[in-house]
Amino acid sequence: MPNRRRPRRAGTEVTMSVSQPTLTSHVEAFDAGSHVTAAEWLGTVPVLALGDGTLMLPAEGGPTRLTAHPDAAILVAAGDGTRLLTGGDDGRVVEARADGSLTEIATAKNGAWIDALTLHGDGGFAFSHGRNVVTRDAKGRERTLTVPSSARGLAFAPKGYRLACSHYNGVSLWYPNHETPPELAEWKGSHIDVTWSRDGRFVVTTMQESALHGWRLQPDKGHMRMSGYPGKVRSLSWSADGKWLATSGAEAAIVWPFDSTEGPMGKAPRECGVRPARVSRVAFHPKSPVLAMGYEDGCILLVRFTDASELLVRPAAKGGAVTALTWDARGARLLFGCAEGAAGLLTLPA
Repeated sequence: MPNRRRPRRAGTEVTMSVSQPTLTSHVEAFDAGSHVTAAEWLGTVPVLALGDGTLMLPAEGGPTRLTAHPDAAILVAAGDGTRLLTGGDDGRVVEARADGSLTEIATAKNGAWIDALTLHGDGGFAFSHGRNVVTRDAKGRERTLTVPSSARGLAFAPKGYRLACSHYNGVSLWYPNHETPPELAEWKGSHIDVTWSRDGRFVVTTMQESALHGWRLQPDKGHMRMSGYPGKVRSLSWSADGKWLATSGAEAAIVWPFDSTEGPMGKAPRECGVRPARVSRVAFHPKSPVLAMGYEDGCILLVRFTDASELLVRPAAKGGAVTALTWDARGARLLFGCAEGAAGLLTLPA
């Protein structure tokens, strides 16, 4: 890992205006009551997916709680702003909407645990259980793929209907509606989460061995190795312009440059928010060069790339690591949750 240094200046101004060094007074804290698996937005409605199988929708008059998986745990969740899908150890995939409706939309064979979920922009989705990957497009057409080992991560390409499935020794790149077999991007080791760059030129995975691996799909399908993390990387976030990939797994957010055809190879990453605790979650602002970082000690910071300033959102506190962190579509509110149920909502001052 390169020597830690403050982020260099970027060329785009941050649109938010903050005149004080902390934002703690703008945070509404609440108790979710259980481990927070994921935080998402259904339009303007914040929602937390919890380990006890319920969904919590915070509101001024008191939270609404929905039981998505009775007597089961929510293991994974994915949202696109209008729907939230949750997968549990009951083998069910449940869709939630902002009006509070819950619909079971899929089940795994023999009630196997749901390992991964992802959504497509046209209304389709995909989920995995064991070696089986199931996709359903907007027209209801369902396809199943068996990958070489358990599918740990799923991600649709930003354009088209192509799915990346991470597993042991690489990633399968699959067109579900084509008859051709998937293309295998190989690299030895256990690949966990997977993500596409915003322009579709790069695929990057997190690995069991505390590293990232990537492939340049254009023009040469070359490899990209990003190593040196002291811990496993379990959170990834692309900047709004697609030029930066922020990652957890170190005592700072490690932010890799993807602004050239070579990706990050031969370039040092930025290191943001250096603290005596590891970063557990990262979330780029949807419009501005601002990065939110949650830590294993419960602290949350914002870093503005334009001037490298750090703004405190939440000090280190009891309640476990930050396990969920997400901005709303406007970038005006930041929702977060922690391992032991602590949660909160930051509303940026005008």
